[in-house]
Amino acid sequence: MKFLVQRVSKAAVTVDSEIIGNIGKGFLVFVGVNQDDNYEIADKMVRKLLNLRIFQDDAGKTNLNLTSVNGELLIISQFTLYADCRHGNRPSFINAGSPDMANELYEYIIEKCKETVPNVAHGEFGADMKVSLINDGPFTIMLDSSEI
Repeated sequence: MKFLVQRVSKAAVTVDSEIIGNIGKGFLVFVGVNQDDNYEIADKMVRKLLNLRIFQDDAGKTNLNLTSVNGELLIISQFTLYADCRHGNRPSFINAGSPDMANELYEYIIEKCKETVPNVAHGEFGADMKVSLINDGPFTIMLDSSEI
């Protein structure tokens, strides 16, 4: 599983010209599900995400997590995080989870985050989404379940 985490001042997702989710200060998280992922891996990734200390404290050090700053989450499904570009110029997505399994884990991740974070917005799985953001920093981190 991969989470591409961007610290944002604000972010929004639009489907069919309608905003379906938006947040202020917090994380925009693109979620990629691998064919071998499961609930245990999702739990580990959510714990890492929610404890990630990348907000500045009073001394200007990146020392605060999402809940410390009353941050919000916008979670977007993103199977293209598993693009394999090693052969040729057209990416392969063979390592991405099947749509049914990926959607199940995506919905699970959203619900797990809602247990801790009051405002969790999200996209629509499989939809053509337009995502806008103001990246704060910019600050972008890739969390990969194979590395944590």
